[in-house]
Amino acid sequence: MDPDGGAIPFQSSLKMADYGHDSGGRVKGINLVKPIVYGNISRYFGKKREEDGHTHQWTIYVKPHRNEDMSTYVKKIQFKLHESYANPLRVVTKPPYEVQETGWGEFEIIIKIFFVDPNERPVTLYHFLKLFQTDTNLFLGKKTLVSEHYDEMIFQDPTAMMQQLLCSSRVLTLGAHKHETDFNELEEKTVTALQSARKKIRFEITELNERLKQSKDTITHFKEEIRKLEEQERKKEREKVKEKVT
Repeated sequence: MDPDGGAIPFQSSLKMADYGHDSGGRVKGINLVKPIVYGNISRYFGKKREEDGHTHQWTIYVKPHRNEDMSTYVKKIQFKLHESYANPLRVVTKPPYEVQETGWGEFEIIIKIFFVDPNERPVTLYHFLKLFQTDTNLFLGKKTLVSEHYDEMIFQDPTAMMQQLLCSSRVLTLGAHKHETDFNELEEKTVTALQSARKKIRFEITELNERLKQSKDTITHFKEEIRKLEEQERKKEREKVKEKVT
């Protein structure tokens, strides 16, 4: 830990000079995935602050989904806030990658992740800062509002340097590594909901196909009845013609 209480960035022994200007070239056929969690938490003050009219305290962040130190391969993370904030472009160079502020309005925050290897393109994320919710308890400041998302950074054919960095990350914390959202539970609920929806759709498709078949059978039946009636009419006409001739 550093004197400010944050994690000390991982000091990699790898240097750009060790790999050359192209970071050792691209390693073909390699796909490495780094899952992340990003979003914000906020808490209502209970009333509007007199000095600036702010109503909430909030924190925007990017975290590793797994228990690992992202500073192994992340150089810095940039958070672009609303222009009304002093110094709206905030840059964080070590974990925790977060910005704490206060405010009264919701807006989109642009998050840009830069990597230690400059030959890897930065990753850009967009998060809409959420402060308000209809839940009465949230409005009264009785619990924290959480708005966070799971995503994955996929490194396809990374450079030799980046591959080494991605595979050299260390544990971030010794204790339990948890998020505000239980994404495993959320995934299970989502899968269950999708399976239920798929089952319902299949049933509805089967039912619609049966109705379609019945409709086709009905149409065929009516066509046959119409054909018979038309045949009867033609027969009657022929008989009338014969009677007139005779």
